[in-house]
Amino acid sequence: MYYEDVTKQQSVPFSSRPLSEAGADSLAPMFAALSDPVRLRLFDLVRRAGRDGMCSCDLVEPLDRSQPTISHHLKVLREAGLVESRKEGTWVWYSVTPGATDAIRSFITK
Repeated sequence: MYYEDVTKQQSVPFSSRPLSEAGADSLAPMFAALSDPVRLRLFDLVRRAGRDGMCSCDLVEPLDRSQPTISHHLKVLREAGLVESRKEGTWVWYSVTPGATDAIRSFITK
């Protein structure tokens, strides 16, 4: 049974090159940021909020995490280029960085 699976594998042509080092360097922080379950859920909430984004104050309750924990995870997402923030009065609003998911989507669908 194992032998059958091995013999049916397709080889990768030598002309096909792996992801470039520069490409990997630019994608890795995004994948690393999204690899944490809390950050993935945070990103999903912000993504669903659309262009207007979501106030950081509204991200605590749905995830049942403390404000400092949410702030830390949002900082990681921001540093990875996945979300951007803007201050309105005393509140900070987060939205998905335009085009942030294009590189990920392009890589996954190739």
